[in-house]
Amino acid sequence: MPWNWERPSWPEFTYQSSDLEALERKFLLSAGEFIGAFKHIGPDDRETLKIELISDEALKTSEIEGEVLDRDSVQSSLRRQFGLGNDGQRILPAENGIAEMMADLYKNFDTSLSHETMFAWHSMLMSGAGSIHTIGAYRTHPDPMQVVSGSIGHPKVHFEAPPSSKMTEEMDAFVSWFNETAPGGKHPLAALTRAGFAHLYFVSIHPFEDGNGRIARALAEKSLAQNLAQPTLIALSYTIEKSRKDYYSALERNNKDMEITDWLLYFANTITDAQANTIKRVNFYLAKTKLYETLRDQLNERQDKAIARMFREGIDGFKGGLSAENYISITKTSRATATRDLQNLVNMGALTKTGELRHTRYHLNISVADE
Repeated sequence: MPWNWERPSWPEFTYQSSDLEALERKFLLSAGEFIGAFKHIGPDDRETLKIELISDEALKTSEIEGEVLDRDSVQSSLRRQFGLGNDGQRILPAENGIAEMMADLYKNFDTSLSHETMFAWHSMLMSGAGSIHTIGAYRTHPDPMQVVSGSIGHPKVHFEAPPSSKMTEEMDAFVSWFNETAPGGKHPLAALTRAGFAHLYFVSIHPFEDGNGRIARALAEKSLAQNLAQPTLIALSYTIEKSRKDYYSALERNNKDMEITDWLLYFANTITDAQANTIKRVNFYLAKTKLYETLRDQLNERQDKAIARMFREGIDGFKGGLSAENYISITKTSRATATRDLQNLVNMGALTKTGELRHTRYHLNISVADE
């Protein structure tokens, strides 16, 4: 069976717009909910939360591709990108590259797409990547561009992209399509529809030697931001990474035919799930601020360190809750002191307690995070 780009109708994808109408409405409604929640956060805390949300996306979009980066290094680079100070943290090339791309995406979401934009993103992403021959330009190698898995002796080809000789032609068409379907363009598309199109269309071309998935997700976020006329801070990669197999399966199901309603529905549902995750994380941050205000000047140094570490785990928290052993490891204290500290945290309302004896676990007392 031929790949989608081998079809005579390429790149004229087809879909059932009526199947997406409810999701498009849900997306716009949730976007308003996020804006309202975000406005309840003070300016300084808003900047901190922005760094946290963008850094999570940077980490997760890399993790989807099997690259694990250092959170502190990414966040330090982002703070510099947004003019929020230099903390002296050593920043490695890969961490700085993804941070640069995410910051550029946030700052320049409203600009028209160009080849130069994507070349710049690719140069950022491939910073320090010695195995890549062509950086900051479309691929030129004569070998087939394939997505494969399995062993060297028994590879499974999941997709083969157009040959490198067609990259200029294909990407000229893609850039024109992206800009013409933007709000105010010749052929504007609804938000979720356009983002889903952009992602699948781009990865079907696979124009770079590496980094195509990360750039495709960045293009989807740029598309959404343009349709909303503001940065989304949406947890798209965070949500995709949680069900990475579903993501790759959806791509593989939709890389041969030009009818892509199945893909658009998958991607639209993923985006609305990502919105819900983002709103939940904003509520989590509001709850964090509220709890710290309640506990002001009540925590000793050990307790403050442990609570900060629990918040650092995010909305997913410690698997199964914080144990006394976790507390001892975090604070480097004795078991007797840990027991007293933890009971004190329960008494002051910072933590809730479940289980008994060695099954005792502690959880942050922040019900707002689940609203």
